Amino acid sequence: MARHIRTGDTVVIIAGRDKGKTGRVLRVLTAKDRVVIEGINRVWKHVRPSQRSPQGGRIQKDAPIHMSNVMPLDPATGKGTRVKVEVRDGQKHRVAVKSGTDLGRIGKQ
Repeated sequence: MARHIRTGDTVVIIAGRDKGKTGRVLRVLTAKDRVVIEGINRVWKHVRPSQRSPQGGRIQKDAPIHMSNVMPLDPATGKGTRVKVEVRDGQKHRVAVKSGTDLGRIGKQ
């Protein structure tokens, strides 16, 4: 399981159509190693008329992107960073490799 990205993180896209953009992680799909990021990888979905959407038509939604194509944003530098795990105060924390900035705890919050 990749622990370097969590729901609510701000990430930088490092590959693909949206390279260079930043966004907030809405969902992490651990089984498929993918993440859904707000405003990134927007696709059109054709919806047929139903109870939920009586009009039908086309809607835009955020599609998942592979986890290897994103990096957490380092708040100190404003750039993407790799993540290492350190034990601080008896608990595991995600830490930016170069700046040493704490990116949050691992485990129950």
